[in-house]
Amino acid sequence: MTEPARTEETRELSPEDLALRIGEIASDKVAQDIRVFDLREIVSYTDYFVICSGGTERQTKAIHDAIYQELKDVYGRLPRRVEGLTESRWILMDYLDAVIHIFTPDARSYYRLEQLWGDAPSQTIE
Repeated sequence: MTEPARTEETRELSPEDLALRIGEIASDKVAQDIRVFDLREIVSYTDYFVICSGGTERQTKAIHDAIYQELKDVYGRLPRRVEGLTESRWILMDYLDAVIHIFTPDARSYYRLEQLWGDAPSQTIE
């Protein structure tokens, strides 16, 4: 009798690994200017913000769809809430440990979240 293959579904993601994996998924969908902010010492409602841009509303939706699908299928995780999907200029996905902001370039420039959280440690994902 063979032992069942171990899959990623059995693996839990730490908050940091979750944020970095989300950044990688966004990168795979050609998101631009992906930044991961470590907010653990700053706020109590989440550990990480992931901020990225898609060139158009269609691309922001594609980035959302890829993140949603992989986290659901591979890790069994669903967002607590999703906002902005209808217009897709600023999509927010709340996974509790990580909150994802997917912007069109104009919306990102207008809301300037990086300036608000500029003092937080951050890293860029290529």
